Amino acid sequence: MWCASQSTLCLFSGDPTASDSSRSYQLWLGLMLALLSAVLIGGSVILKKKALLRLARNGHIRAGDGGHSYLKDWMWWGGLLTMGAGEACNFAAYMFAPATLVTPLGALSILISAVLSSYLLGELLNLLGKLGCLLSVLGSILLVIHAPQEQEVTSLQDMAIKLLEPGFLVYMGLVLVLCLILILYFCPRFGRSNILVYVGVCSLLGAFTVSSVKGLAIAMDTVFQDVSVLTNPLTWILLFTLIISIVTQVNYLNKSLDTFSTLLVYPVYYVFFTSVVLSTSIILFQEWSSMSAVDVVSTLGAFLVIMVGVAMLHLFRDLQVTWKQLTNQLSQPLEREGLREEILDKYGLMDNMVVESLPPMRDEGPRVFIIS
Repeated sequence: MWCASQSTLCLFSGDPTASDSSRSYQLWLGLMLALLSAVLIGGSVILKKKALLRLARNGHIRAGDGGHSYLKDWMWWGGLLTMGAGEACNFAAYMFAPATLVTPLGALSILISAVLSSYLLGELLNLLGKLGCLLSVLGSILLVIHAPQEQEVTSLQDMAIKLLEPGFLVYMGLVLVLCLILILYFCPRFGRSNILVYVGVCSLLGAFTVSSVKGLAIAMDTVFQDVSVLTNPLTWILLFTLIISIVTQVNYLNKSLDTFSTLLVYPVYYVFFTSVVLSTSIILFQEWSSMSAVDVVSTLGAFLVIMVGVAMLHLFRDLQVTWKQLTNQLSQPLEREGLREEILDKYGLMDNMVVESLPPMRDEGPRVFIIS
C-alpha cells in the first residue's frame, strides 16, 4: 500500500522526498498583492462603466441590447487591462498568503468600486453604504491580524498528497455531484425564479478554482528553480481544471446577472463563494491546523463582519438614508412625548378650573343629579 501511494505521488513529483512543509508564508507580500488586486479590480469597474455610459450618451447601441461598440473604446480596454492586472496580482497573492486571507479580501474591490462610483460617477453612497464600507474594512483588518502563518502546501508533491487524501476526494465528489444536479435539474426548472440556483453553481465551482489556482501558484513559484514542473502532469491537470471551472462560472454568473438584480447577486455570490473557499481551505490545505482557537473564531467573525458590510453596501444601495434624516427620526419620539405631556397638563388644568368654578356641595340634605 505504501509503495503504491509513493508511485502515485512520484507521477506528480520528480522527487518524492523534495517536500518542505515548514516554510512560513510571506504574509505581508501576499497581503500587498491582494490589496493591489482589489484596487485594480475596483478601479477597472469604474473605467468600464464610464466607457459604457459615454457610448450610451453618444447614441451607440447599449451592451445589454447586443451592442459591441465598446470594443472600439480605449477607456473600456483600459478597464479590461486593469482588471487583468488585478487578477494577475490576485493569482500571485496565493503564492505568498493563505487562501483564507486572499479570497475574503476580494470584498475590498466591491468597496473600492462603490466609493469611486460615488465620486467619479455621481452615484449616491448613502449612510448604510458608508457603514457597510466601514464594517468591511474592520473585518479585513481582523482577518489580517488572525490569518494563519504556517504554510502547509509548498510544493507540487505536497499538493499531490493533499489532493489524494480520502477526505478531500469525498468532499470534491460531493461538490461535483451537487453541481451536476443544479446544472441538469434545477437550472432548467428554477434558474429564473430562484437566485440560489445559478449562484450555487458558481459558488460550488469555487472549490475547483481555488485549489487549481493554489497549485498553479506553487508551480509558478518553483518554475525558476526547477523547470521540470512544466512537464509535471499535475500542472496541466490543474490548468485544465481551472479553465473549465472559470468558463463555467462566468457563464452562470452572467445568467444570474441577466436574470436578477446586481444588488442581490453580488452579496449572495460573495457569501456563498467565500464560504466554499473557506471550506475547501480547511479540508485541502489544512491552513487552520496550526491556528489557535482564538484565531479560528476571530477569522470566522471577521468573515461574518465583511459579509454584513457587503450586504449593507449592496442591498440598501437605493435606500435614501442620510445622517440628518436619521437624527431627525430619532428625535421625533422625544418631541411626541413632550407634546403628549403638554396636552395632559392642559387638560389637567382645564379640569381643575371646572372643579373650582362649581359651587361647593352641601354636606347635608338630599343630592339631586340630573341626567340629560
